[in-house]
Amino acid sequence: MSDALQSADIQLIQRILPHRYPFLLVDRVVEIDGYQSAKGLKNVTMNEPHFQGHFPGNPIMPGVTIVEAMAQTAAVMVGVALDLADKDLGVYFMAIDKCKFRRMVVPGDVLEMRLTTTRGKPGGKVWKFAGVATVEGEMAAEAEFTAMMDLPTA
Repeated sequence: MSDALQSADIQLIQRILPHRYPFLLVDRVVEIDGYQSAKGLKNVTMNEPHFQGHFPGNPIMPGVTIVEAMAQTAAVMVGVALDLADKDLGVYFMAIDKCKFRRMVVPGDVLEMRLTTTRGKPGGKVWKFAGVATVEGEMAAEAEFTAMMDLPTA
C-alpha cells in the first residue's frame, strides 16, 4: 500500500461495481487511503427516477439511496485497494446500524460521502464501515454498516 492517496473515476468504478443506471450511486471517489478510508461524490440530479415518486413537486433523495451510495463508495475503496477491477466483486449488506438522517438531499446537491473501515482486511469476507454523508459541509446522514465481500479467488 502506497502513502499516496488514490482515486477512482466512473470508468474504474464500473469495472469494480456491478451496479448500473439507475442504481449506480457514486460518480467519483476522489480520495482512497488503502482500504482504510475514502471520500466519494454523488452529483444529485433531477433526472434520477426516484424523484418521480419521492416526492412529486418536492424531490428528496430517499435515505436508503444515501446509505447505498455510502456502501458503494466503501466497495470502490476496497476494490481499488485490493486491485479488484474486472474481477466480479460481489458486495452484500449484512447490517445497517446507527443510521440517522439530518438533512434533505435534493437535486443540485453534491453528496460527499466519507467512509472509514472499522473492521476488514485483505482476504476477509466480513467488513464493517462507518459513513457520513454531507452536503456543503452539513451532515445529511450517518450510518454504520456491515457487508459481506464476495472476493474473487486468484
